[in-house]
Amino acid sequence: MSQPIWIDIGPLDQLPTLGGRTLPVLGGQEIAVFRTSTGSVHALANRCPHKHGPLSEGIVHDTSVTCPLHAWRISLVTGEALGEDKGCVPVIPVKIDAGRIYLDRAAALVGAE
Repeated sequence: MSQPIWIDIGPLDQLPTLGGRTLPVLGGQEIAVFRTSTGSVHALANRCPHKHGPLSEGIVHDTSVTCPLHAWRISLVTGEALGEDKGCVPVIPVKIDAGRIYLDRAAALVGAE
């Protein structure tokens, strides 16, 4: 298995605590990047598995985000719907280095043509 190639998407301090931002991917799925109250950063495809609501506009709490359309809670760690809901969104591996956010290039480009 090869080592991931990381894409620098910007400084950590530009991502607000308990907030989300979007990252467009040319020819691929838009990515939502989140920062939790403990400072951990997570990235998911920006589409709720229910009705494809924009997860980046949801409310972040602990390690989940609530979709703004129908209040589905999605784990930021696994991408799985929580509670009684069923579904999953792709998770994009993230690392922080020297105050910068990096995404796994291959995972970020899934779905790109």
